[in-house]
Amino acid sequence: MPRVKRGMMHIKHRRKILSRTKGFMWGRKSNISQAIIARTKAGAHAYKGRKLKKRVNRSLWQVRIGAAAKQLGISYSKLIDRLNKANITLNRKVLSEIAAEYPAVFGKIVDATKQ
Repeated sequence: MPRVKRGMMHIKHRRKILSRTKGFMWGRKSNISQAIIARTKAGAHAYKGRKLKKRVNRSLWQVRIGAAAKQLGISYSKLIDRLNKANITLNRKVLSEIAAEYPAVFGKIVDATKQ
């Protein structure tokens, strides 16, 4: 069997790793062994961050809705319960945007839950 030299593929592999760690600090952008570790950890943190972003945004929406509801004299938990019982299917993201930008409309939604 003839010998196969893989010099070009080895260089391409290294170049691909180093292009993904471009902009990292110190040896993590130029030293191949550190760059491999940095790229792996960056991918893991990015995955975790995408999941965490959803959690953080939902808690922000809840705080916004709760603050707007307090001004109208109702707690967040009672408001959500009344919305469910009144079959008003607005999610928390939309409710928080309405509460922040259109307080009068949010007040009408709260009034609709009292009936």
